[in-house]
Amino acid sequence: MSERKPYATDLSDERWALIEPVITAWKAAHPSVSGHQGKYEMREIVNAILYQSRTGCQWSLLPHDLPPRSAVMYYYTAWRKDGTDKAIHDLLRLQVREKKGRLADPSLVVLDTQSARRGRRPQGHDRTGCGQEGTGSQAWAGRGCAGPGHRGGGRGGFDPRQRHR
Repeated sequence: MSERKPYATDLSDERWALIEPVITAWKAAHPSVSGHQGKYEMREIVNAILYQSRTGCQWSLLPHDLPPRSAVMYYYTAWRKDGTDKAIHDLLRLQVREKKGRLADPSLVVLDTQSARRGRRPQGHDRTGCGQEGTGSQAWAGRGCAGPGHRGGGRGGFDPRQRHR
């Protein structure tokens, strides 16, 4: 593959050296049925996965200088299915923890929970903001007030023909 301008999401040489043995072992354990070695460098496949993960772009919108989505998605789904992605993540996480002088595994976990009041909502705190209770599932669908005695006429949202009181 020709040299391209690196993206901010690309693997550093140090991180690639850390995960390359995992990927090489995976490739050896999963040979192609046709004996094909692959057209794209595995580092570029990983770079494309990292790019998509960081930017959140659609797979079809990967930049043209990265491998095509079909190749990238093949490895992504295969690695997700067999846990290779977790092994790579754990290696990278350990490296970051070691660089910060921390133990490989956290020795302490702090959980902070908040109490959520359950049951009836106080008056004026319904899902639609109309101030009345009992709007039901229509409120979740963004349809506004539709319950009995509610303003809005049940059509959903603002209706200029409906006179609001």
